[in-house]
Amino acid sequence: MEKESTFHFPIAVATHQNGVGRSDEDGVVCGIVLAGGEGKRLQPFIKSLGKGTLPKQYVNFIGSRSMLEHTLQRAEKLIPSERVLTIITESHLRYPEVREQCSSRPKDTVIVQPENKETGPGLIFPLMHLYKRYPNSLVLVLPSDHFIWQEDRLMDHARLACLAVKRDPSRLILLGVKPDRDEPEYGYLLPNKKLLGIGPNMSEISWFIEKPDQKTARRLIRAGGLWNTMIMAFKTKTMLHWMSKLVPMLYRQFQQVYEAIGTPGETDVVRNIYQRLKPMNFSKEFLEPMVKNYPSSLVALPIDNLLWSDWGTASRIMDVLAKIGKVPRLEGSRRPTDIKIASGYDFLEELPFNGRDFQTSQVVRNSLQK
Repeated sequence: MEKESTFHFPIAVATHQNGVGRSDEDGVVCGIVLAGGEGKRLQPFIKSLGKGTLPKQYVNFIGSRSMLEHTLQRAEKLIPSERVLTIITESHLRYPEVREQCSSRPKDTVIVQPENKETGPGLIFPLMHLYKRYPNSLVLVLPSDHFIWQEDRLMDHARLACLAVKRDPSRLILLGVKPDRDEPEYGYLLPNKKLLGIGPNMSEISWFIEKPDQKTARRLIRAGGLWNTMIMAFKTKTMLHWMSKLVPMLYRQFQQVYEAIGTPGETDVVRNIYQRLKPMNFSKEFLEPMVKNYPSSLVALPIDNLLWSDWGTASRIMDVLAKIGKVPRLEGSRRPTDIKIASGYDFLEELPFNGRDFQTSQVVRNSLQK
């Protein structure tokens, strides 16, 4: 029988009506960047670029930075770098590109999970570290595999979401993008028509569905549905409270992780927990039931006129780069049936990396030694 734990998170209570209070009351704003995935669907495309099996978030598809580096820079428009945690998977550290990108991060901000068990554990693990360091914190979550063209516009909305959580800490704010096509591989959220007073254009979510069929996706779009970006803001205590209600097994397992953080046995506890963990998709197994059972807790913040894409497939990358003028027009359909890159596609330059010149950071060294 597992030991009874006193680890518990009461739901947050509302702060001052105008959302502005002293930092020691309302807590600091922290960030979590999700970078624990493997990006397996995109692997053939990445191999064609000469990057082998490097997970997509560490690849330079455009410009001089990887998708992860773009996401971190985005987060730091709102949050100091020492309060932005990045969750990665231990197997990623075998790539020199990953070690290089992690080495530039502030000490103790790269959280290494033993295995990738999907977005549920990938979120709650860094959340435990934040709760240990900043128990009153407000969190902004950013996936690391998204393309965003108008970054300032996105982060203006992220700021509004954080302010809304300060005004009403019982809410979880999800940023949604107006679709320009039916995309069954995305998650959708449907805002209701009644606007809330916690921020501009915000309303409760009446329906949430992850990866609907095409017919359902079209129906949602006609009704005003939005693509779920998985960019969200919430109070740490509030999220953990809802996890204890909706995913109690996962919650109980991570109670043990929380209690072990900072102790000599932390590494062994985390490894043992991850060996027993079942993969859990946060959108499917948390957000969907939350809308069904506690609809007033989830709030949608729509973003209009934003070029946003979850770069999970080669065709999405090609489509976006065509829109921004970074790829030549293809004859016939712009959506390729073959993901191999022709030699003329020099917009995807391969940037050289010299692993011999790189010094690992303390967090990466520690992870490699465990």
